Amino acid sequence: MPRLVEREFDVIVIGAGAAGENAADRVVQGGLTAVLVEAELVGGECSYWACMPSKALLRPGTALHGAQSVPGASEAVTGTLDAGAVLKRRDSFTSHWQDASQVEWVEGVGIELIRGRARITGERAVGVAGLDGDDYALKARHAVVLANGSTPNRPPVDGLSDVEYWGTREATSAKEVPGRLGVLGGGVAGTELAQVFARLGSTVTLVARSGLLRNFPAEAAELVAAGLRADGVELRLDTKTRSVHRNSDGSLTLTLDGGDTVTVDQLLVSTGRRPALEGLGLENVGLSASDGKPLTVRTDPTGLVAEASGNDGGPWLYAVGDAAGKVLLTHQGKYEARATGAAIAARAKGELRGEPEPWSRYAQTADEHAIPNVVFTDPELANVGRSLEQARKDGYNASSVELPIEVAGSSLHARNYKGWAQLVVDEDRKVLLGATFAGPDVAELLHAATIAVVGEVPLDRLWHAVPSYPTISEVWLRLLEKYGL
Repeated sequence: MPRLVEREFDVIVIGAGAAGENAADRVVQGGLTAVLVEAELVGGECSYWACMPSKALLRPGTALHGAQSVPGASEAVTGTLDAGAVLKRRDSFTSHWQDASQVEWVEGVGIELIRGRARITGERAVGVAGLDGDDYALKARHAVVLANGSTPNRPPVDGLSDVEYWGTREATSAKEVPGRLGVLGGGVAGTELAQVFARLGSTVTLVARSGLLRNFPAEAAELVAAGLRADGVELRLDTKTRSVHRNSDGSLTLTLDGGDTVTVDQLLVSTGRRPALEGLGLENVGLSASDGKPLTVRTDPTGLVAEASGNDGGPWLYAVGDAAGKVLLTHQGKYEARATGAAIAARAKGELRGEPEPWSRYAQTADEHAIPNVVFTDPELANVGRSLEQARKDGYNASSVELPIEVAGSSLHARNYKGWAQLVVDEDRKVLLGATFAGPDVAELLHAATIAVVGEVPLDRLWHAVPSYPTISEVWLRLLEKYGL
């Protein structure tokens, strides 16, 4: 018979991924007690199956291609990627899927950990089916935080539920490289992993219902598409997959619109994610899905969940990171968690009542104005803030300036360097609303743009931020000059 263990904490955080760890850390720094409840590895998706392993898989190919793009170095490059060595390096970045170091950090900062599956049973109440065989009845004096991440979507493809296929987890933890890989999905993860396996030796076909990286400017996305094609990836864009079936030899055949077929040895399905809120007991606090859609929540600038029982009178239920469903990016989830943890601690002390001021340490204001995002393909694609279309839709009097990245720094960086850059300008205030860069190694340009957007730096002042010569950052000067400064 399992024991029933009753415990009380100031804050209960469901999910010990990056967002959960940051939320718990902030409330502990604020003088409160906190417990993390986690059913899998402490550290979450990013540490073991997403950000870290995928970037570890991408980097060797980018480094090799970078050397091949510089005369003098290219003559010294005589080999190709060692797939075994790449996978071995990937394993080291996931700590071989062991979370001992993460647990050590959690305990070291004074956070308790319960391994098990959590379910909300009422206001400020969480039940946990412990992996140790015990049941836990937890009470929160101040708050419960949902930080349990997201789950993959499965597209409505006939036969897909009847075959085994890779999700991003299986792809980033793969032990071998398939001869032929099919990728369903033209978003960030599908695009990155298509290039990974092409450079490791797979023959890759990527099929997407719409264009590649359609949330980015077309000029930038086309540079990435060209990079994939140069690596041998076949792109079947604006193409729907009608069905999939397993052949007698173990291969899979995809039937596409128009009757075309593609046969692969392995299939990766990467068609987006949704908050992992099913099975959490949210119906016990008045939250449920509607119209057959997946369950989602709405949150205020502190992460407080709208319409949860009791949240109007005494705030207690919060959501951060992928669980909140606003921005499914690790760095932004950690940002949300820091703001939420600080808000919980401040409310517990009576230092914060109602909604905080925008841009204060308790508010997730950047979610509305300055979300940085990088596609770590080769070439890279990096953007922050609003696109021109978004800015105009949001009511701004917006313009844009764009040009190829053709400066001394880029020509030194690589032979035949191809890049593209865009700034989106609020014409009424003469500040940046957004920026996009595409090209080899442009990710390091992004934080300067993020600072300019968050700080609302006037363009005539930004003109005085002189880029060092010769660097790719010279493109900032060229963009401002083209704008008219």
